[in-house]
Amino acid sequence: MQFSLGIDAGGTYTDVILVRDSDGSVVSSGKALTTYPDLITGIRNAIDNLEQEHLDNVSLVSVSTTLATNTVLEDTGSPVALILVGEHSMKGDFPARHITRVEGGHTFNGEENVSLEIEKVKEFAGKVKDDVAAFAVSSFFSIRNPEHENMIRDVVHELTGMPVVCGHELSQDLGAYERAVTASLNAQLLPISDQFIKSVLKEIERRDIDAKLLMLKCDGTVVGLRDALEKPVESIFSGPAASLVGASYLSGRDTCAVIDVGGTSTDVSAIYDGVPELTDAGAMVGGWKTRVRATRMETSAMGGDSHVWTRSRKIFIGPRRVIPLCVASARYPDFLDKLKKNITPRRSVLDSNIQPTKFFMRSGFESTDMNRFEAAVFEAIGDEPVSLNEIAAVSTRYPSTIVLDSLIHKRLIQPVGFTPTDALHVLGDYYRWDADASAVGAGKLASLNKMEKIEFCSRVKNMVAKNMASNLMSFILQDVDRSGIERIVDGQFPARFKMDVPVVLLGGPVGALSEELGRVIDAEILVPDHAEVGNAAGALFGKGIKRLEFFIRPISIADPDEGYLNFTPTGREEFETYNEAVAYSKELGKKLILEYMGDCGVSKEVLEIKVNMKTFSPEDWKHDPLETKLMIVGVGHPRNLRKH
Repeated sequence: MQFSLGIDAGGTYTDVILVRDSDGSVVSSGKALTTYPDLITGIRNAIDNLEQEHLDNVSLVSVSTTLATNTVLEDTGSPVALILVGEHSMKGDFPARHITRVEGGHTFNGEENVSLEIEKVKEFAGKVKDDVAAFAVSSFFSIRNPEHENMIRDVVHELTGMPVVCGHELSQDLGAYERAVTASLNAQLLPISDQFIKSVLKEIERRDIDAKLLMLKCDGTVVGLRDALEKPVESIFSGPAASLVGASYLSGRDTCAVIDVGGTSTDVSAIYDGVPELTDAGAMVGGWKTRVRATRMETSAMGGDSHVWTRSRKIFIGPRRVIPLCVASARYPDFLDKLKKNITPRRSVLDSNIQPTKFFMRSGFESTDMNRFEAAVFEAIGDEPVSLNEIAAVSTRYPSTIVLDSLIHKRLIQPVGFTPTDALHVLGDYYRWDADASAVGAGKLASLNKMEKIEFCSRVKNMVAKNMASNLMSFILQDVDRSGIERIVDGQFPARFKMDVPVVLLGGPVGALSEELGRVIDAEILVPDHAEVGNAAGALFGKGIKRLEFFIRPISIADPDEGYLNFTPTGREEFETYNEAVAYSKELGKKLILEYMGDCGVSKEVLEIKVNMKTFSPEDWKHDPLETKLMIVGVGHPRNLRKH
């Protein structure tokens, strides 16, 4: 009897699920805290919670993660240098620490427009190499001819030894700015994606599990390990995509809206007749518009472990994730006493870092470049939570919020604080960690707002539920102003929203939030069995889909008989006739799809390949089509898993 193993690594928990292939039933599930910086410990602990006797018969392991999403949302990605080639505008913002523009690039036909300034590239790479972890390259019309991007990649890699990401490898869509952003984000995410995948591989090998390893992409499809390592930006939304596929499977609903409450964020998406709804354009993440094709979703930086803090008698949630007080107290025996004795700062100095419930500890990541102020604060912080007063006593000065923010951004320290998870512990809605620490923290923050702690925690719970509702309705009502939706959700009008499709909730504490959400929105709200590991289930049920695009046009419009250009995923080709170019596209497309699907564990017998061809010609055009776009799509499933 064969089994499939799903693994999802989130910012707080690593979830696992074991499914019997013959009937798709869930045999066992488990979760463990995600561990930093060594992810393998959390993965190992989670798998240890499964029924071990079935692991020898696991033939498929599929994974998903929100680690990449969280990295972008929290702005904690690795520093990147971006090289723009050709007619790029330097006015827009880019997610890169260092940016330069050099001469070069190609025309729409893939012909060299200007010679590449390779010496300027070498000078830039040598100048910034000690300040970045990777390089990104985006050349104008590289999708028509990647020659300049490839040259830069080879030269920079030879000079620095660092990874170099090229825009044409990630997207064949027009849009130079978005392609540059996508390449930069991909470069940022290389270290964490590489670490996650290699951690999974190492643990699977340690357990002698002989299985095909797949990763869920952000469009709800699966990808082989090789592509996942090379293009981590496509896993930015693999966690949300997993929640969508998993929610549909666990609830038995082919059509539903899904709200996934994670540790760092809350994500809303929808699936119709078993097919995830995708974005018409590239995915937006952390305010950046990319060329990544992903599930359409509404996301906010408010999750179960988002920081709850107060200032001027107002309550704020997020955007950063912290270790909940209840978790810290369960981990560190002295923490509860330290929390009780912590001095409440003056109201005038309160901010997100200066709170009576805020502590800091080292993350375990190796220290990078720090100025003397950061170094002094970092030296005063140990491997267990310390308060601001304890830091000041060692470093001889009270740490500034700017310094603390910088250390958090560099992933060198991890904050501890009050969270919605703590609020649910105080209210008795969730039982997992030390509720006493949550109660002490709630009391301190409540007193700053002239409230009792139960009232304070109820307010926090209500804020989370209203955020879920606002995200849901903003997702459904795409063209309606968000502020108007929030006013209705907030109860400012004698009306409320009604949903005509069921709403499925996923996440550890969502059972405690379903009733609160039901007060705000009239809908069938479902919390399926195993909702706490829904993403791990979703990682198993994505289809194998590969899309390839080919673009054909005459070398010369004035003389189409001169030949045809064929822009393929592997490069630019020339053909004497139009029919030769079309035949070559179909043959190459099928070959590439068969190779890709083999890596994904999809056999030829269950693989369906479709060719969609669109042509364009102006009026009175008496030749073969002026423009031809071929989309070749392969669809299959790596395992014949059936819903139970």
